[in-house]
Amino acid sequence: MPEFVDAHGITIFYDVHPAEGEPRGVVQLLHGVGEHAGRYPRTIAALNRAGFLVYADDHRGHGRTGDAQHGGDLSQLGRLGPGGLRATIDACWQLTEIIRDENPDLPLIILGHSWGSFLTQKLIAKHPDAYDGMILSGSSLLWPGSLNPGDLNGPWKSADATGVEWLSSDPEVGRAFLEDPYTTVVPLPRLFGPLDTLRLLGRPTRHLGHDIPSLLMVGSEDPVGGPRSVQRLARAYRRRSGFTDVTTLVYPGARHEIFNETVQEEVRADLLAWLDARFPARA
Repeated sequence: MPEFVDAHGITIFYDVHPAEGEPRGVVQLLHGVGEHAGRYPRTIAALNRAGFLVYADDHRGHGRTGDAQHGGDLSQLGRLGPGGLRATIDACWQLTEIIRDENPDLPLIILGHSWGSFLTQKLIAKHPDAYDGMILSGSSLLWPGSLNPGDLNGPWKSADATGVEWLSSDPEVGRAFLEDPYTTVVPLPRLFGPLDTLRLLGRPTRHLGHDIPSLLMVGSEDPVGGPRSVQRLARAYRRRSGFTDVTTLVYPGARHEIFNETVQEEVRADLLAWLDARFPARA
């Protein structure tokens, strides 16, 4: 298992999933809060079959990285450790640099889900020239009034609710999440604390100077931001950052984890069609 050490001495574990045949691009996948890169096998496999290498790390405090970082105390998963959110973003950038060094001639597309999409927005703002495409899943405009600060499972409250119905309309996804030793249901504000939670906020940068094709995908029942917030985010990238190719796709009835939803095959097909149109296979 490949790894690197960040500026604070934390070992970051990641995987490299090779493309089938001649690779035509690289996807850097950023997972969400309280989970890990191992929850995306079908999406990664689809990208590999389509000719894309995939690099996916377990972020600071999460998955295998968090296990080692916290000395095997899985009750601490999700807690970012020294340097907090800023160090987490920097570690994701270290992986980008590794990817660029190892694949200098391939386009690099960054794909972030949920908190991973928030990290992606920060990376795009700081290093726009490094990425050739951006895909955001379950994202939100990171601004008060557009991001849900409350109980994400509120719409599904009942006497027998598990607390993770908001993830997917497929109950098996929630059960698997709760049984996974590398996941946690502790909410983001409690894991990160008030300062790092506030550091997430921010709108797309004005006049970014680099036009990045962007795909924003969201379930119509996603409680994190939902379609209205994602459409605001798309407008901000067009108007503030100057992006000319911004696509928003909304999946009726789908909740937060669209790659684990009942419509996941449609979601993956749309993802690959978008990539095909912008990063065609090499002749």
